[in-house]
Amino acid sequence: MDWFFAQSVGQTHLITGEDAVHITKSLRMSVGEVITLCDSNKTEHLCKIERISSEGVEVRVVSEQECMNEPTVEVTLFAALTKGDKMETVIQKAVELGVHAVVPVLTDRCISRPDSKAAAKKQQRYQKIAAQAAMQSRRAIIPEVHEITELKQAADMLTDFDRSVLFYEGGGEPLRNIITPSDKKIAVFTGCEGGFEESEVELLTDHGAVTATLGKRILRAETAPLAVLAVIMFHTGNLE
Repeated sequence: MDWFFAQSVGQTHLITGEDAVHITKSLRMSVGEVITLCDSNKTEHLCKIERISSEGVEVRVVSEQECMNEPTVEVTLFAALTKGDKMETVIQKAVELGVHAVVPVLTDRCISRPDSKAAAKKQQRYQKIAAQAAMQSRRAIIPEVHEITELKQAADMLTDFDRSVLFYEGGGEPLRNIITPSDKKIAVFTGCEGGFEESEVELLTDHGAVTATLGKRILRAETAPLAVLAVIMFHTGNLE
């Protein structure tokens, strides 16, 4: 069943823009076929296509139910900027794994350092990737990809979380000793290709973050965030 998002859905709904083009041109769907629309209240609506025109794709709601596809834990990934298009892969797979939000972070060792114009374009691109991944994985929400943020600003955000974890190549506690099933809002930090400076580790731990390890092997910057999310989702019962 093809999955799309809408802010609100009445008994009938007109799908426009890129989604309408995707339905008609890419999927080549026709009148009588069905899709699912998920609204901002996390309600999924089974819809039948009633009409296709230059205005868009008009659908009629056949049935509706609460979407139960979201994890019980909200994980915000603070991922240091990586080289090339690696961050795009991280965002795509993180959304599939159930991340609640992504904050791209600029750290001292980041090689990628876009100016404000390039950073804005990157954020738009990242958000589009998140939306596509959310549709593919049938999420109830489209996770927000924040603007590229300095580490100090990211550290100041940690008061909003039940648990904050920094994955550091210098070592730390196993994740199973830090995360508990009762944690509802978790922040996780992962580094760029060069890892974190010791001063950055001190900054985050001073703001309440706990250093953690993913074992004896050193994972690539684009691998670590996905391993972290998979472990958290498993440990909190969200991969069952």
